[in-house]
Amino acid sequence: MMATEWVIAPEWQPKVSDYGYDLNRALSAVVGVRALVPEDASTAEALGTERQGHGVIIRENGFVLTIGYLITEAEDVWLKLSDGRSVSGHVLAFDQETGFGLVQPLTKLNLPFLEFGNSSRAQVGDRVVIAGAGGRSQSVAARIVAKQSFAGYWEYFLDEAIFTAPFHPNWGGTAMIGSHGELLGIGSLQLERSREGARAEPINMMVPIDILKPVLDDLVKFGRANRPVRPWLGLYSTEIDDHIVIAGVAKRGPARRAELRTGDVVLAVGNHEVRELADFYRRVWSLGTAGVNVPLTIHREGDTFDVTIKSGERSQFLKQPNLH
Repeated sequence: MMATEWVIAPEWQPKVSDYGYDLNRALSAVVGVRALVPEDASTAEALGTERQGHGVIIRENGFVLTIGYLITEAEDVWLKLSDGRSVSGHVLAFDQETGFGLVQPLTKLNLPFLEFGNSSRAQVGDRVVIAGAGGRSQSVAARIVAKQSFAGYWEYFLDEAIFTAPFHPNWGGTAMIGSHGELLGIGSLQLERSREGARAEPINMMVPIDILKPVLDDLVKFGRANRPVRPWLGLYSTEIDDHIVIAGVAKRGPARRAELRTGDVVLAVGNHEVRELADFYRRVWSLGTAGVNVPLTIHREGDTFDVTIKSGERSQFLKQPNLH
């Protein structure tokens, strides 16, 4: 079903009177995103072939910003607008380093857009709206509950992600709107936060808008950021008891070619022992750009051995978008 066919509980919805900007106008800049991905796509098994979420109009000419995993390898993208229209678009860019994705609508939207705020200035405790397509009934009145680093299992790291609660149950691509109606971030994940003496609380992780600003013009003009490309191993990893454990390997990726397996433990990168995902990624990325050889020490079923992986550029392992 489309993202607008469900409703947030009334007590979680934002109220117009609680905000000093035109809330309804700001929410009209949020759109539904539906992407169709071919079955033979590299990400189809993990992310599915039909993906739905949200995006936000960010420029007067109608570019839609979303979270990249919604549109990775998509052949067709449809946008559900706040005025009821459905329009097609094409994938303009997916930036692996930030996690953002851009869609270019194939018709004029003639709708409001959100200006960028300064996510680095947002503070824990600040009131925000986590906005989904469809207005207040698909949006959550929330607060920032944490700002801290985040390491994702898919070779992804943010120096400072933003975490909000109450959580939005359909978080992918939601817009985090600040106290002046400005865009502060885009929804990426649902996680759980442990609290002493209380049950774990579901929260949303938001990708801060400030990290988009230096690369946005490049993404619009060229479809990619003008910076060195990080080496990619094609590993899905997790931390278990102070060890980096491989939870999976990407189809056709460098790690699979090097015959790494689910359950392998990564002990070191070169001569550097690693126990945390963030340190693991930093060590790999410090070796050079995509294509560099990455020496790992692996523990498997009682044996410890060294393996060198020729890293790749992730985009080269993905289906490229159709240009209309």
